[in-house]
Amino acid sequence: MSPLTDAYYARTLEMLALAREKNAPTIAQLAPILGASVARGDVVHTFGSGHSEIIAREIVGRAGGLVCITSINDPTAGFIENLVGYGTKLVERYDRQYELRPGEIVIVISNSGKNSAPIEVALHAKKKGCVVVGLCALAMSTTAQTVHPEGRNLHAIADYVLDNGGVPGDAIMKLTDTVSTGPTSTFIGGSLLNWLMISAMEWLRDNGHELPVLRSQNVPGSIERNRAVGAKYKHRLSKQLA
Repeated sequence: MSPLTDAYYARTLEMLALAREKNAPTIAQLAPILGASVARGDVVHTFGSGHSEIIAREIVGRAGGLVCITSINDPTAGFIENLVGYGTKLVERYDRQYELRPGEIVIVISNSGKNSAPIEVALHAKKKGCVVVGLCALAMSTTAQTVHPEGRNLHAIADYVLDNGGVPGDAIMKLTDTVSTGPTSTFIGGSLLNWLMISAMEWLRDNGHELPVLRSQNVPGSIERNRAVGAKYKHRLSKQLA
């Protein structure tokens, strides 16, 4: 490996450990809330605009993950995430089809915390009585000027905030004085969500609740089992089971 990749590896390990330590209290708070929601038969909704959609999709239809997780999909892949009003129309259409119910968890991911679409999704979810979890880089969300007319960034709207610990611009390694590389938001964001999901599943187990967990469809018999586990949720999942 090159010196820059070695330095990136070392720095990202430090950032991952720091993110775990910093977010542990919030995850401990959220785990029983999320677990109780799943125990009631609720679903968990995720939204990520642009590259953050990768993080939102990490826990949807996931082998070893909860079946009752669904995503609010943006067909433009974030291309018009700063068109004011677009996020509202997107989440309203999703709400009509899949429903956002009071008390359900909505996880909104925006590294910058400033873009209009994720802010509007969070605002609509709050209006519907959902619990909003914002995942962002607080160093950017607390300093970048929002494009939304309301004037607030994601971290100021969310009920709970997970901080990926990233830097403004999401690139930690200097190639030259003016060019940086080495993003961190995706793998740290994915780790934060998996830590949260595992903690919620532990809560379900320890409190004697059903574990609606998917198995890899590459294991014999798993497709049929997954369909059975997901039967009561299938009309609320934007990504259908195999």
